[in-house]
Formats: sequence, structure tokens, C-alpha cells
Amino acid sequence: MGKARVQRRGSGSRVEPRAVLAGRLRDRLPELRSAVATRVYAIADPHEVSDPAYLEGLNAALAAAVDYRLAVLEVGERRAPAVPEVLLAQARLDARDGVALETVLRRYFAGNSLVGDFLAEEAERAEVPSSELRRLLAEQATLGDRLIEAVSAEHARESASRPSSAAERRRELVKSLLAGELVDHSELGYDLDGHHLALMVRGQGAENLMRALAGRLDRRLLIVQREEEPRWACWLGGRESLAPADAVAALRDLAPGGVFVALGEPGEELAGWRFSHRQAKAALPVAERRGEPVLRYGDVAVLAAIGRDDLLETSLRRLYLEPLERGREGGKVARETLRAYFEAERNVSSTAAALGVDRRTVRNRIGAIEELLGRPLRGSLADLEIALRLDE
Repeated sequence: MGKARVQRRGSGSRVEPRAVLAGRLRDRLPELRSAVATRVYAIADPHEVSDPAYLEGLNAALAAAVDYRLAVLEVGERRAPAVPEVLLAQARLDARDGVALETVLRRYFAGNSLVGDFLAEEAERAEVPSSELRRLLAEQATLGDRLIEAVSAEHARESASRPSSAAERRRELVKSLLAGELVDHSELGYDLDGHHLALMVRGQGAENLMRALAGRLDRRLLIVQREEEPRWACWLGGRESLAPADAVAALRDLAPGGVFVALGEPGEELAGWRFSHRQAKAALPVAERRGEPVLRYGDVAVLAAIGRDDLLETSLRRLYLEPLERGREGGKVARETLRAYFEAERNVSSTAAALGVDRRTVRNRIGAIEELLGRPLRGSLADLEIALRLDE
């Protein structure tokens, strides 16, 4: 494709100049990208930005900008697709990392000029008429204006929305990291490359409790408040993994009055930091419903998952709990029998002993329960046990 030329009149079918030039520039894509990166780096060295993810984001944006220009060259400026999201994301990252809009725009102007130089060079080689070249360069200029307008607006919006206080900036950084965005997290003062145990805390005095816990366990604490709610997202970090049981024991020793604490499971590095938080967040509503001041996700993983699935929770209630309510004393006897049965590991004799009745009574009650449910227990024991725990 790189050797293709625009056919002159009278020499056969005419190849569109934009198609020829787009093909030629794609043949030189590595060279073009490298030249753009060199020019952009010369304006402001991205290595000076403290955010370790900044350079990666900038390189991705540079590649996307070049690809976008070639795509528009092929189809025409009027049929240009929307500005790539990666360019808008980089504008937001520039604003968050303190890269001035002037620097951002100088980079775009430099890229625009360089692409125009490459385009003119290939037009000469392909013997594209000067009138066609002027039209294509005008399209590229219009496209450049569109990019600059979109990027400027995104940078301005992000700059205007940047939090002013240290607490607000920390909260916004944490939200961005949890959302998977590439941001400079050096301001957090917390090592995301280590081991983490996430907690979700609700109630008055939560912050003081978490600071006392971090001190007791000799862990670095990252804590942010969820907007103006009395709910906090916390992480205990260190070079070695922290056993949740140790954190639970320390919390119970600190006796948090009026505070609910849910713990995730240990995680490592950024992915583990996020995952442990998701677990703690899912466990907190269970702790509040059950009235347990301290609750570990690993102890209620199934219940936490059910609580986030309306279909599953409603189905379990309708299939198992509502039919039991038609039994003696509104289902109280049936629920007590089943709980004792599961606690006794489904042993009839042990269940009878726990309830203070004989084995025949237990069997009769189980038979009555099967009639209420309309199915034998054998195929439904796991679901029924979960439904009873949900009922608690």
C-alpha cells in the first residue's frame, strides 16, 4: 500500500488520495508515533510527574491520537467518529496531576504540526495534486481544533471539580483507584504494593476506633469518609499479611460501642486492595442487620452475596421461609427444629437430645416440614440452611 500513487486522469480507475495517504502513513506508523512522542516529551518531560501511571497513560493517549487522525483521514472530517475516551481520560489525568492546560495544548499543537509534515511528505511522493493536499490539510486542521476544544473542556471540568481539602483529595483519589483509574496516589501516604486488610465502619467514633486499631496492630492506616455519612472505608497495610482473626480479636478487645465494623479478607497489591474493600463493603449490611459489632466477610460470604441479589433473596424467602410460616406457631417450631438439625450436622438423635424430645418427634416434625415445603429435605438442605441463616 505504501507505494500506491494517485492515478492521473486517463490512466485507469482513480484511487482516492485520502486512501493512498492513509495507507502510506500507516506503513510508517511506528516512525510517526515515535516522532510525535519525541516532540511531546521535549515540551514537558512526563517522567517529572510523580504519578507512576502518568507516563503509561500519556503514551496510550499519543498512540490513540495518531490512530484517530489516520482514521479520520480515511473517512473525512465530516464523518469523523467521536473523540476517543482515552484522550479525554488523559486530559482529566493531566488536570489531577497538575499538568497545566498550556502544556497540554502545546503538545497537541506540536502533534498537529508533525502529522501535517508527514502528510505533506507522503503527498509529494504519491504525486497527490496540491489542491487535494490543501483540502486534506484543512480537514486535519479542523480535526485538530475539535481535539483541542474537547481536551480543553475536559481539563477545565476536572480542574474545577478538584477537591480543595486534603481529606477531599484523599477521598477522590481512593474513589478513582477503586474505579480502576490511573491516578497519582503518592499523596495517600499509603503503600499499595504491600499487604492489605480492608474494613468498612459505620457509627460515631469510627475514626478514633480505626486509629486505635492500627496502633494496636502496628499497621499503616488509610481511612476515608464516605461523603458526609458516618461510614468509613479503611485499610490496614503492611509488608506482611495480617490475619483477619487478629484484627477481629483486637476490635473486640477495644469494644467498639455503637459502631459496626465489617472486615474483608487479606489482599496483596492494588488488586487485593480493591478486592478486600469489596468484601468488607458487602459484609457491612449483614453486620448491621444481625446487630454484630464486628463481622468478617469470610464468615458470611454467602449471605453477603445473597443480600446483593434481590432475585435470589426473594426466591429463598418464598421457597422456604414463607411456607414454614404456615406451620405451628407461625413456623416457630419448624425453624427451631431445622436449626437444631443443622447444628447437629443432620443427625436425628443429636437433634432430639438438643430439643429435649424423642427421635420419633423429630422425624414427625421433619415430615411435616417436607409437607409445608412440598419437597423432600434431601435435595434442598443447602438452600434451606442458607434461607434460615438469612431469616436470622
